Amino acid sequence: MTVFDYGKIPNFEGFPGIPARVTAVHKERYAIVSEHGEGYARLKTREYYLDGQVFPTTGDYVMINYVDNGDSQILATLPRRTCFTRRDPDPSRGEQAVAANFDYVFIMQSLNLDFNPKRLERYLTLAWQSGAIPVVVLTKADLTRDYGEYLAHIERVAAGVDVRIVSARTGFGMDTLKGYLTPGNTIVFLGSSGVGKSSLVNALAGEEVMTAGEIREDDSKGRHTTTHRQLLRLSGGVMIIDTPGMRELGMWGVTEGLEDAFSDVEQYLGKCRFRDCRHESEPGCAIRLAIAAGELDAARWESYRNLQSEAKYADDKQALLRQKQQWHKGIQKIKKMNKKEIW
Repeated sequence: MTVFDYGKIPNFEGFPGIPARVTAVHKERYAIVSEHGEGYARLKTREYYLDGQVFPTTGDYVMINYVDNGDSQILATLPRRTCFTRRDPDPSRGEQAVAANFDYVFIMQSLNLDFNPKRLERYLTLAWQSGAIPVVVLTKADLTRDYGEYLAHIERVAAGVDVRIVSARTGFGMDTLKGYLTPGNTIVFLGSSGVGKSSLVNALAGEEVMTAGEIREDDSKGRHTTTHRQLLRLSGGVMIIDTPGMRELGMWGVTEGLEDAFSDVEQYLGKCRFRDCRHESEPGCAIRLAIAAGELDAARWESYRNLQSEAKYADDKQALLRQKQQWHKGIQKIKKMNKKEIW
């Protein structure tokens, strides 16, 4: 059997079927690619709805029963290397993956009114939490000649993270991305609408494979031209997962991501005089002392606290939903038992 060339396939020995990769999710139908080419597949009911298999998402490697001239059958989801997750609308499932098995996250902001350091902090946290390597890509370099102010902002919130400045329109800086575009690599594009994700994909592909949207002149924002997460394979062998803004991703389960994105803050935690320090007015607070000494930016500390509070709220809300669901199940069980006793 010839293994299809579509990324870094994990070890699938011992699994039934043949490997495939999910390139898009359309409700209950999955676009896939395998050694047989492109096609569609559906989940095998027992494995996923009864045996608890992990539901696949864009970028996942799966095992399938291939069906010629019809929808194949997905038997299993192979282990993931990296993933973006969000809270599942169904609290009984806990989390839902929205993209998986990528190597780099291109965090994209454009050199116009879209540039937002606070949003960059959020995206960096999510990127580090995913397990992949973040890269800040500043797009639309043709709109400005002075990058100093932008780079100063990035240095404060993303020290040590690679930064690339490019223009898909003029080709400026595109060669600086070549190191990431090696065959087999998968890259997620993460950024707000109008940042130029589709234009960059087209520039990398050398042809129009994505529709680029128009930008409003008053606020530099655009419409989401990507309506679903889609994995594209460029001619050079690199894979791109384009996303509709990833607006559905919240601060949930991001402990490790916060540690990496805010290492400048984390280094002071646990060093206060009092173990239960709230970092407000207590004497010997390492955080307050660092801010007073100019060693820690007060704005960074505020961002850290805000994102941490958001994550805690999301975690508590999820736990409350699970508790409420269990309570309802318990009530239904008691009703059934009482009904049996009556009859």
